[in-house]
Amino acid sequence: SWPAYEEKMRAEGLSNAAIAAFKYNFKMLTSGANLMIPGESIQPVESLPDYASLTTEDPALLKSTVMVKLNGGLGTGMGLEKAKSLLELKEGRNFLDFIALQVEQMRSATGVPLAFMLMNSFATSADTLAHLAQYPKLQTEGLPLEFQQNKAPKVVEADLAPAAWPTKPDCEWCPPGHGDLYPAMLGSGTLEALLAKGYKFMFVSNSDNLGATMDLKLLTWFAESAAPFAMECAARTDADKKGGHLAKSAATGDLLLRESAQCPEAEEGDFQDVAKFKYFNTNNLWVNLEALKKTMDENEGVLPLPVIKNGKTVDPRDKKSTKVLQLETAMGAAIASF
Repeated sequence: SWPAYEEKMRAEGLSNAAIAAFKYNFKMLTSGANLMIPGESIQPVESLPDYASLTTEDPALLKSTVMVKLNGGLGTGMGLEKAKSLLELKEGRNFLDFIALQVEQMRSATGVPLAFMLMNSFATSADTLAHLAQYPKLQTEGLPLEFQQNKAPKVVEADLAPAAWPTKPDCEWCPPGHGDLYPAMLGSGTLEALLAKGYKFMFVSNSDNLGATMDLKLLTWFAESAAPFAMECAARTDADKKGGHLAKSAATGDLLLRESAQCPEAEEGDFQDVAKFKYFNTNNLWVNLEALKKTMDENEGVLPLPVIKNGKTVDPRDKKSTKVLQLETAMGAAIASF
């Protein structure tokens, strides 16, 4: 039933990169491959390099670095039908205000016009850009202030056909998870534009994480390591036991990320053992843009990420509506792609 999906996505005006990414995810779903990451296939990570050991700072690297904030989420759970980053935090300022001020402060402190972009969703773009109009210097010269994440078709659980819900057509689509960062950058032309302007490094984090500022020690360490990808991790506590954790493949020893939706139900206790699986992904990621482009080119324009399958109803407010699968990917899972 792939042609029906391709037709639906083309009719919606989605990019070739978005279609290729969903095709890969759909192929994984229908291949019969096990989308779970069972305990016997992984090993714990015993130790990681410590931030406290970093000392070198090279501000010149900022000239070839872009800072990206993920801003696709709505604040519906908190009673706000707008971007979550518009929630007021302190003295009338919201997440977006603090991010804009942090970027401006970094630029003036270092004398480098640090490049900045947002990944918005179709639901957050207008409100976000309207609010940020009061910071006319935030946008980087020659680059758009935003690119938008894609949307993915929901899959009927019973027959794997594209979900149809004519009374509320919006319900036929879902966010593809923040792993969509990579196809969204490719399909919007953002990756090409950044490379053409000489940018080499990308620091990406969630817009509601105000602690995720551009850290010169980490940037310098990442550049000197020549690694294609790095993830900032923190020690898991009981408060973090439901979130994804870092692990190693038992077969190859390579690092990977396991989310709760990828853990077999019977192994939930093991997954939540914070003494065994000690590190969680903060979703603060460092990406070498040239390595990203090379890896996507080698895989026909796709960054192969593990597929996370979430069971829902097509209309989330109607629990009797058709059962569907939402196929998602996590951007941190790219740690296994390079």
